[in-house]
Amino acid sequence: MLDGVSLDQLRTFIAAADEGSFSAAARKLNRVQSAVSGWVGSLEQQIGVTLFDRSARFPVLTEQGVLLLADARNIVAGVDTLKARARLMAGGTEAELSVVVDVFFPTADITRAAKAFAQRFPLTPLRLFVEGLGAGYQPVLDGRCSIGILAALPLAFPSLAGERLTEVPLVAVAAPDHPLARAGGRLPRHALAKHVQLVLTDRSSLMAGKDYGVSSPTTWRLADLSTKHAFLRDGVGWGSMPLHMVQADVRAGTLVILDTEDMPRTGYPLIISSVHRAAAPPGPAGRWFVDCLRGGFNKPPIVDDYSQRFLNLS
Repeated sequence: MLDGVSLDQLRTFIAAADEGSFSAAARKLNRVQSAVSGWVGSLEQQIGVTLFDRSARFPVLTEQGVLLLADARNIVAGVDTLKARARLMAGGTEAELSVVVDVFFPTADITRAAKAFAQRFPLTPLRLFVEGLGAGYQPVLDGRCSIGILAALPLAFPSLAGERLTEVPLVAVAAPDHPLARAGGRLPRHALAKHVQLVLTDRSSLMAGKDYGVSSPTTWRLADLSTKHAFLRDGVGWGSMPLHMVQADVRAGTLVILDTEDMPRTGYPLIISSVHRAAAPPGPAGRWFVDCLRGGFNKPPIVDDYSQRFLNLS
């Protein structure tokens, strides 16, 4: 008979436990006391467990009732969440929001937006992925992510649309004891070519056969920025990094910004945009998330047509 348990019975059971008496539960539920007693009694009969000890003036939860009360709360809360989420979905809000974020984008800005998103859309799960280069665009292109917060690439994406969010300065750095750091002055390309360059590798095939900001014929390709950062600090080679990730090292003297022909000490402005498939624009939650990110930059949107232009970093 467990399949016949109703939400009304569970809600009545919870109200009786919370209010401390059937009469108080009846007032809360706007029902007569006999109805409350009947709902609780029928629930006990169906599940074969006594929920309340009625020997005293007021009903008291039995040990079994205490345990089952937690289950009842979970069931009712789950149904309430289902109904609330369904209402949001019926109104056009995404069932979940999947976003891929470029490794070059400041983590602090994503954290701030994610915390605000959790408060604004508590019933919409936020799925965040971090990728670099073409591997960031791939999940947007194939529909696994509805939004990408991505750095510009020297490629055309006819199926994508988006808007510029901000710029992240890229700087060339090396350890202070690296020959390039000791050379001083403006470094020509042929000087860079004599030393190992640490390069972020693309885990997708989109950039296959294309070099991305490579100045040296000798490259070590690394899969993530944290490893590249560690290698740079240890003097394994030189390479470019987002300024926000190396500012503390530059201040501490553990890394030195190089003045190169391709990337001056002031940094190269890497364009970061919000991109999505043109045929599937963001819903209310996605639109809010992008606007929240832009709010951190205090810049109006600049619409980019990815089908008509190259986002060139060379």
